[in-house]
Amino acid sequence: MVAEAAGVSLPTVSKVLNGRGDVAAATRQRVQDVLKDLGYVPQPGRRTVGPARVVDLVFDDLVSPYSLEVLRGVTEAGVETGVDVVVGRLPESDDDDWARRLSLAGREGLIVVTSELTRAQVEGFARAGLPLVVIDPLNLPRVEVTSVGATNWNGGVSATEHLLQLGHRRIAYAGGPVQASCSQARQHGYRAALENAGVTVDPRLILHGAFGYPDGLEMGGRLLDLPEPPTAVFAASDATALGVMEAARRRGLRVPEDLSVVGFDDTMLAELATPALTTVRQPLQDMGRVALRTLMRLAAGETLDSHHVELATNLVVRDSTTNLRGAP
Repeated sequence: MVAEAAGVSLPTVSKVLNGRGDVAAATRQRVQDVLKDLGYVPQPGRRTVGPARVVDLVFDDLVSPYSLEVLRGVTEAGVETGVDVVVGRLPESDDDDWARRLSLAGREGLIVVTSELTRAQVEGFARAGLPLVVIDPLNLPRVEVTSVGATNWNGGVSATEHLLQLGHRRIAYAGGPVQASCSQARQHGYRAALENAGVTVDPRLILHGAFGYPDGLEMGGRLLDLPEPPTAVFAASDATALGVMEAARRRGLRVPEDLSVVGFDDTMLAELATPALTTVRQPLQDMGRVALRTLMRLAAGETLDSHHVELATNLVVRDSTTNLRGAP
């Protein structure tokens, strides 16, 4: 029926269904349009016929140091397991045909990194029988979505406790997006450490923005322009921390003598910064490797013990933090 409606041969339809590359783009589109009109959904667990297994890896930001570390982990695991990785950007939220297109292309599944998925997109993958794994998601529209992250709460605690041990009490949090679960967990850890030390949490010292340099610069400026500015800042990412450090420099402040700064991620930015950035290391490459291997387990029909995997964080002390002046 599909071959007749599309005006092609049965082998051509088979090639399209199995993601073969030796089909003209116009012909492939014609077959896919017919399949869509007929309501075709591939059977869960269908494998790409041929030597290659392929997964998609999508980011909200393809050029950040964070993304590059995760990309390295996913692709290295792909080489080890014989899986090809196609890298791209998250499509528009109203793209309700995304899962079907990937199914028709013979993909094994999808890994989504630090992006916000809609419930419709998640449900589309469930209907198509395509496994989905998310890394540091901004949201989880369904609790059963498989995710990989780090011990963000513990990281927030360790960063804040380090600053407390140096004598700081006015410690700010320059966070990520309000809806980002990883940033929320880091903030909860920050608050827990302050409360355990008997330090009142000042809501004026908690700001939110994107995980990037421009927002770090903006948040740093707002914090340092307060009548009682912080003596230390815990930033939700390394890029955010560098923005805070630049805001301090523009105001004639020195890091760490006048302002201690802690980041989160331990990307290459941390060591390249001046001064080198004290930061919470999350194993980004390992997170990518775990995500790829978890996705392939799901594609093989395995049942996971848990929908969420957390890898350990640890504090890396460098040169951007020091004792508060006058502290004992």
